[in-house]
Amino acid sequence: MARTSAPGMARQDDQRRYTAVTTMTDEATAELARRFVAGEERALAEMYSRWASLVYSLAVRSLGDATDAEDVTQKVFVAAWQGRHRYDPDRSALGAWLVGITRHTIADMHALRGKERTITAEVTAITREEVAPASDVDLADRLLIADEMAKLEPTARAVVHLAFFDDLTHTQIAERLQMPIGTVKSHIRRSLVRLRGRLEVSHEAS
Repeated sequence: MARTSAPGMARQDDQRRYTAVTTMTDEATAELARRFVAGEERALAEMYSRWASLVYSLAVRSLGDATDAEDVTQKVFVAAWQGRHRYDPDRSALGAWLVGITRHTIADMHALRGKERTITAEVTAITREEVAPASDVDLADRLLIADEMAKLEPTARAVVHLAFFDDLTHTQIAERLQMPIGTVKSHIRRSLVRLRGRLEVSHEAS
């Protein structure tokens, strides 16, 4: 029978991992930081091997979604690499610096989720069939959405249609189209941004 950790034990495990990676002050860690700041890609690979599990653990605990946690993990190391010139070893250990980036990236993901819920509700309200005839404004919005969807590339269009017209979940869409759930979410996010932008432009012009 598989053993599962209690929430308190899981948090203790995270704390032990955090303590282990943020208190490394040996010469090897200092050298790793130097190579990283100098732009050595091998150093970034070593950092990923050492700290990716901690970053992922913090993300999945906060977000409760493995796919989003994987996305956060990738974004953290991309952000670290792009911002390596801002890292100051005299101010923080390399692991602690990565944890700081992780917390900001997790917060950004929570904010993105909030925006997605708002946009999804708006688009769903417009695309949902109503018993009563649509007003001129509702009809205009539906036509705009139909026009914007027609401009999406075929895979994205299929994903959006299944999500908003067939009311399928991300998991069901992934199974139907035989694609990773992360790809489904990416298509929906990008498409929602386009649809929201088109609607906002239309409303400002009216």
